[in-house]
Amino acid sequence: MIDVFEHLQKLTETPGPSGYEMKIATVVQEAWQPTVDTLTVDRVGSLVAVKRGQGDEPRPRLLLAAHMDEIGLIVSKILAHPDEDEGHGFLRVSNVGGVDIRHLYGQMVVVHSSRNGGRELVGVIGALPRHLLPEERRDKAHGYDDLVVDVGLPAAELRQLVSVGDFISFRQPLRKLLNKRAAGKSLDNRASVAAVTVCLEYLAGRRHQWDVVAVATAQEETGLLGAYTSAHAQKPDAAVAIDVTFGKGPGSSDAGTFELDEGPAIGMGPNVHPGMFKALKATAEALEMKVHTEPHARYSGTDAFGLQIAREGIPTGLVGIPLRYMHTMVETLAVADVERAGRLLGEFIVRLDGRFLDSLAREMLGE
Repeated sequence: MIDVFEHLQKLTETPGPSGYEMKIATVVQEAWQPTVDTLTVDRVGSLVAVKRGQGDEPRPRLLLAAHMDEIGLIVSKILAHPDEDEGHGFLRVSNVGGVDIRHLYGQMVVVHSSRNGGRELVGVIGALPRHLLPEERRDKAHGYDDLVVDVGLPAAELRQLVSVGDFISFRQPLRKLLNKRAAGKSLDNRASVAAVTVCLEYLAGRRHQWDVVAVATAQEETGLLGAYTSAHAQKPDAAVAIDVTFGKGPGSSDAGTFELDEGPAIGMGPNVHPGMFKALKATAEALEMKVHTEPHARYSGTDAFGLQIAREGIPTGLVGIPLRYMHTMVETLAVADVERAGRLLGEFIVRLDGRFLDSLAREMLGE
């Protein structure tokens, strides 16, 4: 059985900003390879694994979508100070995905050069210290025009190694906290990728009728690209998106936040098929697993939207793993919730039979 923390550690410490998922795709492929029948990378960079079921052909297909990309930065300008030719080089950056700029100052990063064989340059995000700023600026957050990435190189050498458009990932190890918590970067959404790994291991010892298409989707943080394309190409009969959701913490309201280590959250609302919600809840009850219900009044902000509207419309469910401090470098979760989400998915798949699709149709008719 997989060690979930060690698996999370490898996943989170591997870079993979949206649009630059090649390295993380390789790591996920290594983890999923022993438990699936086929593995491919599609033309937009999503990793697609198929585990065939034991039912009669043609078998229905369930798609599991967990995005593997992370928030990051991109080089927007190369500059020098004070002399353009001989001075020290710095990089200006822009965000890739929903980066919270308040957390950038002082972070360690890795610049992924597109030149010289893809050299990686470790750097820091810096800015003028408070006492060098004008008085009216001293208590305000830095903007992107204030921040620079410093890798320690003179401008001339920096220009030879780095290009505008090169990706930058955050450099942060995954750390164990007390009470079996873990904290680090990109747990959104490598936690859900790990949950799918747990699910595939669970299915290795169980009989299931449906084919399972597990997709580590690309570019969710910048527009749900992998969900749209994989749902269209794979033609699933039903789908489940797995993502993180907001964990309860200091100052958070009760609405829309969930305690860590009390099980995953099952989404409900217009972005979720009511029959999928009921089936996931029934599975949790069969496992005697505590879960939360997460209501969404509209769009859930996850791959579930891209799955639901693909082709003729795909009945879609949503499973969330509670996470504190989302979109920062200290995202925090309970490792047990990752394992629980994986078992929930695995048992849900085991319970799928030839009558399930008809039950979904009846659900929409109110029968």
